[in-house]
Amino acid sequence: MKLPESFQKRMSAYFSERGLQSEETAFWESYEKAPLHGIRWNRLKISASDYDSRMKALDLPSDPVSWCDGGFYTPDISLGREPYYHAGAYYIQEPSAMLPASVLGTRPGEFVLDMCAAPGGKATRIAEDLKGQGLLIANEINTERSRALLRNLERAGASNVVILNENPKNMVKNFQCFFDRIIIDAPCSGEGMFRRDPFAPKSWEKFGPASCVPIQKEILGYADAMLRPGGNLVYSTCTFCEEENEKQILGFLEEHPDYEVVLHPELTDVSHDENGMMRIWPHRTRGEGHFCVHLRKKGEAGDADERKTEKNPSSSNFTFVKARECFESFMKGLLSDKYIEEYVSAIKTDFVLHKDKVHMLPVSETLFRGLKVVKMGAFPGEIKETAKGRVFTPSQALALELTREKIKKSRFLSLGRDDERLLRYLRCETIMLKEEEQEILDDGEYIVVACEDFPLGFGKTQGSTIKNAYPKAWRLV
Repeated sequence: MKLPESFQKRMSAYFSERGLQSEETAFWESYEKAPLHGIRWNRLKISASDYDSRMKALDLPSDPVSWCDGGFYTPDISLGREPYYHAGAYYIQEPSAMLPASVLGTRPGEFVLDMCAAPGGKATRIAEDLKGQGLLIANEINTERSRALLRNLERAGASNVVILNENPKNMVKNFQCFFDRIIIDAPCSGEGMFRRDPFAPKSWEKFGPASCVPIQKEILGYADAMLRPGGNLVYSTCTFCEEENEKQILGFLEEHPDYEVVLHPELTDVSHDENGMMRIWPHRTRGEGHFCVHLRKKGEAGDADERKTEKNPSSSNFTFVKARECFESFMKGLLSDKYIEEYVSAIKTDFVLHKDKVHMLPVSETLFRGLKVVKMGAFPGEIKETAKGRVFTPSQALALELTREKIKKSRFLSLGRDDERLLRYLRCETIMLKEEEQEILDDGEYIVVACEDFPLGFGKTQGSTIKNAYPKAWRLV
């Protein structure tokens, strides 16, 4: 592999200054090896006890990533056409990239910000940890990448998520001392991706460390303004450059003495320096180059009410009331008795109507005033005015947010991975029902089509057929 000459000189100096010449040889040899690949099972849909059986179902070895629950190394094969993937049962992710969100340690009910969120690997992991409680704000400054972020979060079945398309500096005024945890997967020179991405060396020559360091410093400053006392901040990059990593953080700590480094001695497969900062070296560990540090802001968090997280006020507006009733009626027909009471209760507090689009948002919309919002909480669907009255049409996101036990048996069609109808469904084709399925399923209603236990999307029964409602944009070709 041809690497930039200045990169080679700098890294040789790095190892030489530390008396690590033997390691330098191993480091350069690592570039002749194949990059590593992995998947991370979605714990919103998969329990830990099922990991091994699901890996076996995919005909993959059970080779876990030590620093990430649910993370597994995989061979270099295509896993993006597998029905489990389309159902959001797993996320395709390079193993080293699984480290920062694991280190963040998100807990249910917290308010979390992913400042540089696309394509969504860290955000989907945080959503798993929140378990549908609290709030995740996933921000991506690049408009096109924010669309990929949206799709990945929806596929994962993440709820209580707001996606922004903003420059972080525009967010500070809305979220002063607001978040319990913030993760920054900072824009960087990408040296750790050289063996994975053939275009990375060229990009490095154009946008090297010198252009990244000031941006990283600026982002860290915005994060400080938005993190609550007692809150946690994780900063990571996929580069080897000290100016972007250790020196960047040491400079931040010097300017912000109210922060301390949180140690993670339990991560034995990761390299730790004397300051508690972590690296993944490709010649030491099974992963691409990565840097990660966990910081804690000293002090005690104030009352959560100070964050102005009141719910959206209910409206007596006729359209609003009728729309909410229409949505509630649909969900009562779809959900199992065990779950419906909980969901209807949430509708009473979280229901938001934007023209004909329904959203479920656990905090006030006013929090996002003046910001570019891509996704405002959960998006269950939309309400249309027809000749027969108001009709609720469910979204793809709603199907993926649900689990089998939450859906009535008469509204759930499970297809095996070897059922040819599964492929037809993912191609947006009409599928036929077996006689015994017709007897169970409600006719003329929206039902959830699933791969085994995992919902894929909606369809509408019409006698012996299902009219496909899988999104054309998601169609498997």
